Amino acid sequence: MSYRIIADSCCDRTAQMADWTNITFVPLTLEIGDYRILDDENFDQDDYIRRTVEFNDVARTACPSPDAWASALDCEEDDLYLITITDKLSGTYNSALQGVELYKEEHPDSTKKIHVFNSLATSGIESLAVEKIKALGDAGTDFDTVVSTVEDYIVNHTALYFCLESLDVLKKNGRLFALAATILKKLKLKMVFERTQEGNIKLAAQDIAMNRAIVKMANIIGENVAGIDLADKRLIITHVCCREKAEFVAEKIAAVAPFGDVEIVKASGLNSTYAANGGIIVSYSK
Repeated sequence: MSYRIIADSCCDRTAQMADWTNITFVPLTLEIGDYRILDDENFDQDDYIRRTVEFNDVARTACPSPDAWASALDCEEDDLYLITITDKLSGTYNSALQGVELYKEEHPDSTKKIHVFNSLATSGIESLAVEKIKALGDAGTDFDTVVSTVEDYIVNHTALYFCLESLDVLKKNGRLFALAATILKKLKLKMVFERTQEGNIKLAAQDIAMNRAIVKMANIIGENVAGIDLADKRLIITHVCCREKAEFVAEKIAAVAPFGDVEIVKASGLNSTYAANGGIIVSYSK
């Protein structure tokens, strides 16, 4: 059966996705005051971050409408796999579910098989999950097996950590609701956060200097994958206008966890908004 992957724009685009013909990205909307753009293939990270730095407030984002998802489902393929940012940080997952129902109402005779994955994360974990779907789909794996395998992969075989220069956007947009209030008093520290299996974020480490926080993050990752053969595991380092910092992160992680495949990518517009200038997100399979 033919298949298509439909991902929101929180999925950072890796090099191998460039030539795929069976993936559709449904963009979120990015807003800096009166300036509004779609988070699509035309996103210019440098220009966008320049605008956010010059803006005296924080940027905002809006999830795709159910209509946008329903429109993406109107394609030729039989098996459709949707994936979104964690439902704990955005309404995008619920919008996708509504889009599926809308499509079914408009196409009552459709025999398409549709599943919406909640990535329980964002950024590189979405990328890893999408790549997993692609590998299984290309191998001819049946729909139900793809669904069960990828659901397990997202929860038990991926991880995400991030270290940001500033938490202002996350805080002011209410994206830190799950963190204890005592943590928010320490915003001058450089904090390392991790994705929980429930799709929330929690504090993993902290330091007064970014480089030292990165080293702590690398060591935590090393401990997390201790005893695992990493030869076929993949590490994605996502950055916001800080390629050199991303390379430093790669170096420190390589010293404690030699992943077989390492890629550094620019953050999507959504991830650039919340990670902000200088932010680093590390995602990997295990």
